[in-house]
Amino acid sequence: MNSLQPGKPAPFGASYDGNGINFCLFSAEAEKIELCLFDEQGNEKRLPLHARSGNRWHGYLPGGKVGQRYGYRVHGPFNPATGHRFNAHKLLIDPSAHALEGSLVDDPCLNGGIDILDTRDSADLVPKSVVTADKFDWHRDVSPAVPWGRTVIYEAHVRGLTQLHPEIPEALRGTYAALGHPVMLAYFKKLGITALELLPVQHHADEPRLQRLGLSNYWGYNVLGPCALEPDYASGQNGVSAIDEFKTAIMALHQAGIEVILDVVFNHSAELDVGGPTVSLRGLDNRAWYWLNEDGSDNNLTGCGNAMRLIDEDIIAWTLDSLRYWVKSFHIDGFRFDLGTLLGRTPEYLVDSPLFRAIKADPLLSNCKLIAEPWDIGAGGYQVGNFPYPFAEWSDRWRDDIRKFWLHGTLPLGQFATRFSASDDLFEHEGRLPYSAINMLTAHDGFTLRDLVSFNEKHNESNGENNRDGHDNNYSQNHGEEGLNASAAVSQQRRLSQRALLATLLLSQGTPMLLAGDEFGNSQQGNNNAYCQNNEISWLDWQNGDSGLTDYVAALIALRKKIPALTRDKWWQGTSEDVHWLDRWGQPMTTPGWEQGGQQCLQILLSDRWLLVVNSSLNDVEMALPEGRWQCVAPFGNEQQNVREGSSWRATAKTLCVLIQG
Repeated sequence: MNSLQPGKPAPFGASYDGNGINFCLFSAEAEKIELCLFDEQGNEKRLPLHARSGNRWHGYLPGGKVGQRYGYRVHGPFNPATGHRFNAHKLLIDPSAHALEGSLVDDPCLNGGIDILDTRDSADLVPKSVVTADKFDWHRDVSPAVPWGRTVIYEAHVRGLTQLHPEIPEALRGTYAALGHPVMLAYFKKLGITALELLPVQHHADEPRLQRLGLSNYWGYNVLGPCALEPDYASGQNGVSAIDEFKTAIMALHQAGIEVILDVVFNHSAELDVGGPTVSLRGLDNRAWYWLNEDGSDNNLTGCGNAMRLIDEDIIAWTLDSLRYWVKSFHIDGFRFDLGTLLGRTPEYLVDSPLFRAIKADPLLSNCKLIAEPWDIGAGGYQVGNFPYPFAEWSDRWRDDIRKFWLHGTLPLGQFATRFSASDDLFEHEGRLPYSAINMLTAHDGFTLRDLVSFNEKHNESNGENNRDGHDNNYSQNHGEEGLNASAAVSQQRRLSQRALLATLLLSQGTPMLLAGDEFGNSQQGNNNAYCQNNEISWLDWQNGDSGLTDYVAALIALRKKIPALTRDKWWQGTSEDVHWLDRWGQPMTTPGWEQGGQQCLQILLSDRWLLVVNSSLNDVEMALPEGRWQCVAPFGNEQQNVREGSSWRATAKTLCVLIQG
């Protein structure tokens, strides 16, 4: 291992071929790059990468083995005014490393220098990249490939999902292994969800500020290694590696018919702003990897200190390689892109940006489920409805409007119908289909459903930011009493609101996304930004769950799968095959009726057989049903009775009931 052979300019990262290791990484303006090899005692050996193909630096290490620990030192100019921040005193993580060893600590030695070059060596403090090999036996694993029209997404955190689950063996709680445990598989199947969407499982770091407060980045969006699995979620049982444990769980989920979608972060990195650590992209080539202002400072489009610049050919290739790795090596079925507007920035947002074009042209990635969080904090960052096919998007418009409708009575019926129809005003263009609208009542970022109906104000004091963090405009409704403990009358009103909101979520056109725990009334004690709460605030409280609510959600999902108008994934045309909109008297809606504001009543006839009776008012309302013989479908109504032709229906206040004809 005294010298490197030229090697190959692909793939990115460290690739073991049985005889040695090929190393490849990108830097446009580096003057010299050294591969740094570390033995078990931490001794470092530096080998220059002499081979260069365009902006890709590469070399082959004969005799290199799996488990080799390594990093890079990159030489070049340090000039903050021009954005150059090369510093060979700082060891750098391979952005394509498939494993990292160690954690990123809060130490000023990691900073490369704000105005003046920091010459302290950081090798002892930086996590080491580790060479891996893929030898997992998938036993002919096949993706469930659930059609979009039949997809129901369940958003969860690996740890928080099972950390407090009493039926999961204690040693497996909060781990990858628990995801595929028979208890969880049975629960997922009973509930009826078809896709498990996981918050980041990539190796992440805790921001220095959180470390100083004794907190941690629980959500994991401060990614350090985009291609490296987070080892902290592994059980370590029977000596199984984190990688194999996660793959085993994915295989079990697939066998149960459940897809796995990963939350990925290609908008910023754990290096934060220039006051943060220089441990990877900044030291590799700051001007190529990040968006900068004219004075060389970071253009903070994400609010996280830096913003990734995804427009150069090689960086686009690196991004695609990173995504393909998760699909090929972990059999991942799809991705949700955090702050996804960054994918289209050039720096202005373009729907046909180079990265979008590359993803659409990729035969592997274009067939995955692709979901965007369609905003960032930069100018023009709000892009809901403006992502290209085949992307789906989180719809905050659906979230906010449906909350206004049920909790505040301030939404006209016409706008409610638009949201119920997969927000066709936003998504019906350029060949996009109803699945493009990811409908959500709640998500990891914000109130849980129970908190939404229990708190008017956020309660984030434990986050250490004096309750300044988190959203202020939540359209929540405590129903007259702040907090979880409430009178019987208030509790009943909250119960009705939860069920009406859930029924709307799971019976609207578009793709429903359910936040884990909402189906049994989980609470975060009013914290609507629990990103740093790796404790009982964020972990799901299974023992105190409302099993009746869980059964209600499972019945809703089962009903959804029976209604063709909701599963065909075609835009409604107002025919007998899809939808008819009726007023409280059972007559077709008129323009004046659509424009009425306030809490209203509506009947929605789906596929000429299922009738949704909506009453968002505060009072019971007598409603005339369409001709036919109707029966209330349990468990959505309080009455289990047949309704004869021409009969009226007493719609209980704040409810959505479902009737079936026949």
